Amino acid sequence: MKSIIGRKMGMTEVFAPDGTMYPVTVIEVLPNVILDKRTIEKNGYEALVVGYEDIAEKRLSKPEKGLFAKAGVAAKAHIMELKGDEIYGKAIGETLTADLFAAGDVVDVIGHNKGHGYSGAIKKYHYHIGPKGHGSGYHRGIGSLANNGRDNNRVIPGKKMSGHWGPEQVTVQNVTVVESNVEKGYILVKGGVPGPKKALVVLRSPIKVQFRKPEVKPLVDHTAETKGE
Repeated sequence: MKSIIGRKMGMTEVFAPDGTMYPVTVIEVLPNVILDKRTIEKNGYEALVVGYEDIAEKRLSKPEKGLFAKAGVAAKAHIMELKGDEIYGKAIGETLTADLFAAGDVVDVIGHNKGHGYSGAIKKYHYHIGPKGHGSGYHRGIGSLANNGRDNNRVIPGKKMSGHWGPEQVTVQNVTVVESNVEKGYILVKGGVPGPKKALVVLRSPIKVQFRKPEVKPLVDHTAETKGE
């Protein structure tokens, strides 16, 4: 198992030389700097504490400044824990880069879906709207709360009602990596991933066993083209 932090930048499409088109999500992957380690003896589990994206030190609290000073690295805007046997052997101060995953690898992408604030049941759960005639008196109501006499003194827990909608953690499993570029710091994954643009996501090894590695054709290298061709 291995994992890395990235930032969703948006979606586009890329092509292979034979014309094969891949709809992809562009994930910016800056170096993930290892700040500390969680150990079984002290914490009860193993994990790496990593920092992502540089930030001005004046915006940090004293405990945060002490964490970065102890690790001997520049201040980071985001601190998260990553788990994985393949990355736990790295030392404090080392970095995880986009080459952790290669084209053809299968990953799980963890993010947070878009927040919609307080939403009604029709918008949140796609309930059917009531008649639109003026005499109806029922348009966007939640509907009956009856429970067939099973528990008449209350509403049974789990009833889909209006309320806060998102942002909630969402995991998309078995996403194929189309391209990984360390120099430019990005990973292209096939299809969509949860969250709005500029949202942080985590790419990790899949939790489901892959019996067949997806075939991904090399992409067209536009940087190698010369003018006039």
